[in-house]
Amino acid sequence: MNISLTAADNITEVLSKILEFTERRRALITHNITNVNTPGYEPRDLDVMEFANLMTQAISEHIHSQRLLLCDGRHIHFGQEGSFDTTSIADEQAAELLAMDSKEYLCYQTAKLSENLLNSHVAGVLLNRQEILDATPRYF
Repeated sequence: MNISLTAADNITEVLSKILEFTERRRALITHNITNVNTPGYEPRDLDVMEFANLMTQAISEHIHSQRLLLCDGRHIHFGQEGSFDTTSIADEQAAELLAMDSKEYLCYQTAKLSENLLNSHVAGVLLNRQEILDATPRYF
């Protein structure tokens, strides 16, 4: 087994999961923004801290044992062949803002969208860099 290739594959898998998670979250936040004027609408989000903790655990396991072990969380479940499911959660802070001030609610959602975009961009750049490194011939 070539451990350096395994490490590259594991990093690629983690970055791919981050990109998929941020895409799902982007769609959910966009849905929240679109429904700003929908009576009774309940804003939702994905549990970012849970996802970050699961990725941190997976990377820690990889560092200690050279294997990537993805464990399920309360709202995130990993399946076969790289699949995973996410369950959205109620965003109570957004719901309070929506009930009091739709302008503040939209600012809050836009800030979350910006943060999510940054996370997606960083993961995409790192994934692209990893793919370039994987394609570079090694002469040792």
